[in-house]
Amino acid sequence: MALNSLPLFHRIAGKRVVVLGDGDAAEAKRRLVERAGGICCGEPEAHHASLAFVAVDDQRQAEAAAIRLRCKGLLVNVTDRPELCDFTVPSILDREPVILAVGTGGASAGLAKQLRLQLERLLPPSLGRLAIALQSARAAMRERWPDAAGRRRALDVALAPGGVLDPLSDGADERVDSWLHGSHDANASGTREILLASADPDDLTLRQARWLGEADTVLHDDGVPASILDRARADAVRGPVDGDPGGLTVVIRFGP
Repeated sequence: MALNSLPLFHRIAGKRVVVLGDGDAAEAKRRLVERAGGICCGEPEAHHASLAFVAVDDQRQAEAAAIRLRCKGLLVNVTDRPELCDFTVPSILDREPVILAVGTGGASAGLAKQLRLQLERLLPPSLGRLAIALQSARAAMRERWPDAAGRRRALDVALAPGGVLDPLSDGADERVDSWLHGSHDANASGTREILLASADPDDLTLRQARWLGEADTVLHDDGVPASILDRARADAVRGPVDGDPGGLTVVIRFGP
C-alpha cells in the first residue's frame, strides 16, 4: 500500500527555520520551532535555512511566498494549504525521548489531534524513562546477546504485550536491569504459519499482526497482497512459499 508521504523526524536544534506571517497560526509555528531547538528567522535569512513555514492569510501572498522559498531550495509548509506543502505538521505526543507523530497528510488536523489525545491516555508517563533505560543498557545487551538478531528477538519478547518490559505497563523502566541479568525467556525462535482469512489486512488477528511485525523471515503465496506484507518489518527477508501460488498462506520465521 502506497504512503501519501514519508514520515521523518527532522533535527533542527541550533538551525534557522523561516517562519512567515502574523497571528495565532504563525505564533504556533514559532513555538513549535523553538520547542525543537530551532531558531526562527525571516525570509531575508532563508539562505541559512532548509525549512520554512508560511502562515499568511492572503492566498496570493501565501502562494507567492511558497514559490519564492521553494526556489531557494527550502522545503515549505503553508498553513491550511496542503496542496502547497512539501511537508505537513503532525499532531505530536511527547514522551521524551519517545515522540509519536500522528498525521493525516493534511486531510484533517482535527482527526490527528483527537487520535493523539486518545493515545495520550494509553501511553504511561514512564514510556520515556523506559527508552532512556534501554539506551543506557545497549552495551550490556550486546554483551548478553552478541548477535544482532538475538538482541532483536530478546527485545521483541520483552516488549510484547504482557512481556517483562511491556511499554504500556507502569514501572517497565525499573525492570530493565533485572531483565538483563535475570532468567527471562528471550527466545522467540521458531516458525509460524498464518492462513489468512482474506486479503484484507483488517482481518488479521492481533497475534498474526504481531508475528508479522516481529518476524525475521516472511515467506508467502503470490496471492498475499502487499497491504498485508507491509505489516512486516521492512528489513525482514521475504520470499515465496511452497504451495498454492495463488493462495493466502504466510510462513514466518523467528531467528536465522
